[in-house]
Amino acid sequence: MSPLLVTIIIVGILIILLGVFTVRQQSAAVIQRFGKFHSIRHAGLQLRIPVIDQIAGRINLRIQQLDVNVETKTKDDVFVRLKVSVQYLVLKDKIYDAFYRLEDPNQQITSYVFDTVRAEVPKLKLDDVFEKKDDIAIAIRRELEQSMNEYGYGIIKALVTDIDPDVEVKQAMNRINAAERQKVAAEYDGEAERIRIVAKATAEAESKRLQGRGIADQRREIARGLEESVHVLNRVGINSQEASALIVITQHYDTLQAVSESTRSNLILLPNNPTAANDMLVDLTTSFAAANTMGKINKEVEDEEEKEKRDKQRDQ
Repeated sequence: MSPLLVTIIIVGILIILLGVFTVRQQSAAVIQRFGKFHSIRHAGLQLRIPVIDQIAGRINLRIQQLDVNVETKTKDDVFVRLKVSVQYLVLKDKIYDAFYRLEDPNQQITSYVFDTVRAEVPKLKLDDVFEKKDDIAIAIRRELEQSMNEYGYGIIKALVTDIDPDVEVKQAMNRINAAERQKVAAEYDGEAERIRIVAKATAEAESKRLQGRGIADQRREIARGLEESVHVLNRVGINSQEASALIVITQHYDTLQAVSESTRSNLILLPNNPTAANDMLVDLTTSFAAANTMGKINKEVEDEEEKEKRDKQRDQ
């Protein structure tokens, strides 16, 4: 084999080797010919003309995430730091724009995020920033879509992942929250105490009512028992006054016995005047005599009235 043929074969092999290249999955290669854009090659085995065609760059087509930290001021003059996460990707039909029109997409996205956050957050108070973080994220995504689509980038999602006020502001917020919770706890404690007081008063009122009813029933039964006792004594010849005096004496000694039992003592206090017993006996005798006299008088009056009734009936 001649040296010229060997040289041609070697050059051909080198040309083939230099002209074959691969593009990885979820990526694209930008081919330039003589320094000018020629074509876009996608995933797989690709061919190019060595020396003439060059790979200008490769584009990542996967979803990417960029975290942006923004510090701004709220409507109530509180400085707050927001962390915004933006998910984006290169649109397959706009790879040319993404490669040639925008040199640093991350810097561009960061600038738009700063601009949108510093336009939206100063309209809100600090508490509203926490409540409306989704609205802020929607505003960021809307602004990025309108701006970045022109450069071949699509915005998948924008999220406000963190809101961090100044340390002193957070401490003040915690104190306010703690004071508010203590206020609510005090209100609940007061309501519980009121319920306990009302329940106790209701129970005491019910107890007094039942106690009063019991005392009334007791007195009613005592009166009924006294009435029955008087009737029994009347049947054996003791009139009402004598019976009343006897019952009073009996209750007197029952009371002394009850006092002795309730105090768990065998000592009973009696009048220490030597004439007390004699006076009590004289009083009882006088009462019995007066009662007997009154009974006789009442008997005579009743007999006289009965006699007059019989005379009138006879005359008629």
